[in-house]
Amino acid sequence: MQWDLSNPFITKVTVGAEHVDGLSHANNAEYVRWCEATAWAHSAALGLDVTNYQQLDRGMAIRHGEYDYILAAREGEELLFGTWLTEVDGRLNMTRRFQVFRAADKALVLRAEWRMVCIELSTGKPKRMPAIFKEIYSPAVTAPEAEKNE
Repeated sequence: MQWDLSNPFITKVTVGAEHVDGLSHANNAEYVRWCEATAWAHSAALGLDVTNYQQLDRGMAIRHGEYDYILAAREGEELLFGTWLTEVDGRLNMTRRFQVFRAADKALVLRAEWRMVCIELSTGKPKRMPAIFKEIYSPAVTAPEAEKNE
């Protein structure tokens, strides 16, 4: 795979019959769900899961998502979802990127980016990140600019 950035966190998905639409392709909405599952798996691996979010009454909510669908995936194909945190400002904002490859031929299927904001779960209003968010997420950032300068 030709990952855009180094050391992606990777999950695998096999496209099932339930994921395919009338065009015989994985439905675009499925990619959104698979990106979400990959993001949660990455966050949990770093040390913050949904239970932590609920206990802290804070969470990272997507305020803007972009999905670039490059190639279709079909039933039975294995997909590799790679993700990175590319920005954590330590106050309100965080950015996460994704790439998806078809495992069989290493073809790029999708690129995506989420821009997120920290919110208070009980009100839905933007609130500063708890210290634990900064402590866990900031060291995990893979900066695109740093990659270009290597």
